[in-house]
Amino acid sequence: MTPARRLLQLLLAWAALGAAASVPALAGTAWPLSALWWLAGAALLAAALVDAWHTLRPPPLRLERQLPGVLPVELWHAVTLTVHNLGTRPLRLDLFDGYPAAWALEGMPHACTVAGGGFASVVYRVKPDQRGNARFSQPHVRVSSPWGLWQRTRRIGPEQTVKVFPDYSRLLGQTLQATERRAPAAGAIRKRRRGEGTDFRQLREYRQGDSLRSIDWKATARQRKPIAREYQEERDQQVVFLLDCGRRMLARDHDGADRSSHFDHALQAVLTLGFVAQKQGDSVGLMTFGGASAGAGGRWLAPAKGRAGFDRLLAGVYDVQPDETAPDYTQAAGALMNKLSKRAFVVLITNLRDEDDQAMRSACELLGTRHMVLCASLREQALDRAVAAPVAGFQDALRQPAAMLYLQQRREAIRRLGLRANALVDVAPGQLSAALIGRYLEIKESGQL
Repeated sequence: MTPARRLLQLLLAWAALGAAASVPALAGTAWPLSALWWLAGAALLAAALVDAWHTLRPPPLRLERQLPGVLPVELWHAVTLTVHNLGTRPLRLDLFDGYPAAWALEGMPHACTVAGGGFASVVYRVKPDQRGNARFSQPHVRVSSPWGLWQRTRRIGPEQTVKVFPDYSRLLGQTLQATERRAPAAGAIRKRRRGEGTDFRQLREYRQGDSLRSIDWKATARQRKPIAREYQEERDQQVVFLLDCGRRMLARDHDGADRSSHFDHALQAVLTLGFVAQKQGDSVGLMTFGGASAGAGGRWLAPAKGRAGFDRLLAGVYDVQPDETAPDYTQAAGALMNKLSKRAFVVLITNLRDEDDQAMRSACELLGTRHMVLCASLREQALDRAVAAPVAGFQDALRQPAAMLYLQQRREAIRRLGLRANALVDVAPGQLSAALIGRYLEIKESGQL
């Protein structure tokens, strides 16, 4: 409980009266100022004690918080606090919600007066800074005493946990951009084209331009006119991500306004390709490795089809974060081999270093015995900028050859992996989504899987 401004002002006035009472010229007046000072002091003390007594009692308040249970990251969201006055007299309040401390905030604190038996609603905005679970603690409510001499702060209302997901609208935008760059007329998802793929779709009349190999001679003999087989891109296949959650993925390029880590870019690419794959009729799954946040054995999401499969993928990775753990590629490959029996398109996403060549090669060879493997490595843009930057001083002269040497060693490590060009993607983090979608669509069209 703290004194309010009104009590401080009254104390200041009382002190001024005491100073006046100490002046000899005023001491002998008809009504001595000293007596008035004592009387005013007693009245002020009694009023302060009575007002404090009312302040000690819990206020008749009930608070409610309204916000979605799932919030996209890096977007502003409205939160509504509703305070109900269950008493008969009006209450003067200052509200401050217990929002997650690292989030951006607008509209708090808020002062209001709630009539007896009434309510007041306060709307403010927050912006989550990262994915995962976030906790709203009880709001802070500072209540003024009936006479406004005291204020007391209490914690009233609910605690609440919300889930912060990746921005789904950004995922859809990346999907559209990546697919339109590859086939501008196709729209967001690659449309089926006549005669492509390896899955039989239907029989139809032969058309000019069809391949002679597509003619079904038995149907042609029965119908006594040329009949061709029509194929479509294969469906009901499996796309499984093997996602590195180790220390390499903590890297950040700090390129302009983009402060996302390599892991955030990798997760965006996983969800973007997962959305495309489920639209193509394929099952989508994921296994993490190299991080402790998902458990010692990594997080495993078995392949599932359709929108439900994609929603399960989104809900299964929203809170995964990288840490300082070193990745073990061979162990991860062996664990995935034990979980997957059907042939799948395995996308291994990591950040390669020159010391990874042997372990990564063993992992890719093991996975390649049963599955089709694509290794996606994120390249640091800071190194590319260091190589391209002009030399303006001694520090630049040291930095540039060091960056060139590092990139050369990295290229040599990638070469020692022995992967074919179409089994490796080495791009900047922001280009990963488009690269993975392009490679996936090539595989679907060619029937390699």
